[in-house]
Amino acid sequence: MNIPQSSFPRVIIIGGGFGGISLAKKLHKKEFQVVLLDKHNYHTFQPLLYQVSTGGLEPDSIAYPIRKVIHDFPNTYFRLAEVQSIDTDSSKVITNIGELKFDYLVVATGSTTNFFGNKAIENNSMSMKSIPESLNLRSLILENFEQALLTDDLHEREALMNFVIVGGGPTGVELAGALAEIKKGILPKDYPDLDTRRAQINLVQGGDRILPAMSEVASKKAEQFLEGLGVNVWKNIRVDDYDGAIATTDTDTIFKTATLVWAAGVQAVNIKGLDAKDLLCRGGRLKVNEFNQVDGFENIFALGDVAQMESEEYPHGHPMMAQPAIQQGENLGKNFIRKSQDKPLLPFKYNDKGSMATVGRNKAVADLPTFKSQGVFAWFIWMFVHLYFLIGFRNRVVVFINWVYNYIKFDREARLIIRPFKKKYQASS
Repeated sequence: MNIPQSSFPRVIIIGGGFGGISLAKKLHKKEFQVVLLDKHNYHTFQPLLYQVSTGGLEPDSIAYPIRKVIHDFPNTYFRLAEVQSIDTDSSKVITNIGELKFDYLVVATGSTTNFFGNKAIENNSMSMKSIPESLNLRSLILENFEQALLTDDLHEREALMNFVIVGGGPTGVELAGALAEIKKGILPKDYPDLDTRRAQINLVQGGDRILPAMSEVASKKAEQFLEGLGVNVWKNIRVDDYDGAIATTDTDTIFKTATLVWAAGVQAVNIKGLDAKDLLCRGGRLKVNEFNQVDGFENIFALGDVAQMESEEYPHGHPMMAQPAIQQGENLGKNFIRKSQDKPLLPFKYNDKGSMATVGRNKAVADLPTFKSQGVFAWFIWMFVHLYFLIGFRNRVVVFINWVYNYIKFDREARLIIRPFKKKYQASS
């Protein structure tokens, strides 16, 4: 990998997400050699992926080059690499570009879509956990409407304009709201010769309310917002099969749809060598202590979505969101510095800053530590928070300008089929 030898302890960070970047920043100008590995050369601001999928933003406005983040960090190196395994006995990381020894290893690989072992749904549905996946979904949505114009079969046309989103968490709610706004304000202008009123957006939630991690007030208000936008909200229904044309459920309800988006769960991204059953918890997360040390190891740590730090307040680990990853990265950075000074480590304590979700124009819900808000004020809070945590001044400016333009013009300029996408439907084995 051409990483120079150093007298400083070598810290290898696997993953350039919120946790990995937070830790690298904390070790900036400290007496450590930091090596950051990621299979992409950019950091993705995942909370806004749904806006890429729906044409509200271009992908480069929510991505930021990792090399630009660390370009003035001394003793910090980035390598574009895919980690294949970890040799814990010899403290070595094996990648597709070579091997590298470490003094400390930090796993911050994040999460991916969890299909809960359902291969039919995995093969035939769409997910939205990365920029390439979001661009695929954007292309498929637009191509479906183009195809709907061409077909004389009424049932096929309705299936092409029927969208099913499985999962009533923030991702599903925000995507459903964005699609509903497209149906209302954009499709009639783009497709005047197509009866877009027949387009359907269905949000399917297995539990008895959407946004289950938020307050009941927020859940009810978000549901009201969605229904006001024309979204069909289905609760206490689980989709159990999808063959690319028909989604069946655990009830008599079926959905004839050409587009099913799976947003019903996530699981940690594991690496060979740290995937033993005794290390893993629910969702494939690595069991860590209050210092983010992986169970059984002194020099291997895990952050964010991939780490499960159990406590009385969080018996199943912290929420798989950006804030726990950022805060764990900062705390681990402090502990590395304290460790080098022979000081005791500081246990991690999560500062819950609240949760929020936007449903559409002037419509959002926010559960903050000191108060709860729904509507326009919550929408402004949501926008401010997301702009603040975007990496890069240019990205903040571009996103803000896009939002202002979209708000004034009731438009989404980025509805482009840059690379056509066709799903290859597969039968379940």
